[in-house]
Order: sequence, then C-alpha cells, then structure tokens
Amino acid sequence: MEWSSRRSIFRMNGDKFRKFIKAPPRNYSMIVMFTALQPQRQCSVCRQANEEYQILANSWRYSSAFCNKLFFSMVDYDEGTDVFQQIRVFRPPNYSGTIALALLVSLVGGLLYLRRNNLEFIYNKTGWAMVSLCIVFAMTSGQMWNHIRGPPYAHKNPHNGQVSYIHGSSQAQFVAESHIILVLSIL
Repeated sequence: MEWSSRRSIFRMNGDKFRKFIKAPPRNYSMIVMFTALQPQRQCSVCRQANEEYQILANSWRYSSAFCNKLFFSMVDYDEGTDVFQQIRVFRPPNYSGTIALALLVSLVGGLLYLRRNNLEFIYNKTGWAMVSLCIVFAMTSGQMWNHIRGPPYAHKNPHNGQVSYIHGSSQAQFVAESHIILVLSIL
C-alpha cells in the first residue's frame, strides 16, 4: 500500500517479481505488463502500450473503487531478464514481420477488390512466370542466406583501405556479392 500511494505502477526486477508475485500466499492480485522500454530496443509498440497501461493504472488508483486487493506492476526486459526466462520469453517481441505480412495481405486483398469484375490477370501465365523467376533469382543469388545470417554489405580492409565485394571464403558471402550474382543471372 505504501508503494501504491507513491506510484500507480511498480517497476519490478527478478527479486521483486519472485517475492511479490510468485511467492504464496498472497491476499491481493497483481496485473503485470512485460515490456521492453529501453531506448536501444526501439519498441514503438511497447511505448504505446505503456502509455495506455499508465492511463489504466492511474484511473484505477484515483477511482472510488480503489482498494488494496489489486495492484499494477511492470517488468522491463533489460531490468528483469531472469523473469522473462522464467516465463520462457527469450527475446523482446519484434512485430516487423507481422506488420509486413498484414501489409502484404492488405495490398493483395485491395487489388483483388479493385479488380473483382476482371480477374483474368490471375490466369496470366506470363505474369506468374515473371514472379517465379524473380523468386528463383533472389534465392539462387543468396538473398535468403543474407536474410538469415545478416552479413555486412562489403568489407573494407583496415590496412590498405581496399573494399571487397566478394568474400574470400566459400562458406560466407557479402550482400553485395548476392546483388552481383542476381544481376548476372538476370542478364
């Protein structure tokens, strides 16, 4: 109750989480928000959710129904990494893939809606062949390997300043190398 008189949301680390949330017996309930608010994480969704969570916690704190049976807390990924490991979350969420998929589905859905009276383009063999060739060229050039491994674009030798666009090993490649192979495949 002393903490709730000062703040509407308690910030927790691993020790506080085990003491106030995991350890029985408790005669109160705790709503916990797991987040990644540190600036280096660049989680815009986390910042927006935090603003709404603050509003909710403040509304509860200043409402007439406020009592000592419900509290709000927060665990930041960088302050309580061990808590995230306890609940089997090993990295902060990244919604860029979900957003890209939603955008793609929206674009395809919009195109089909706009062309609903004339869907002959779906049966166009030349169009499907072009799409297939683009995918094949991108994959054979090593673009998927780049996506998985995240190599640098090129390498600059610190001793002589020379830039290498092709990796010296057969076990690795630079992004520039895959672009070169992609262009050569198309030509």
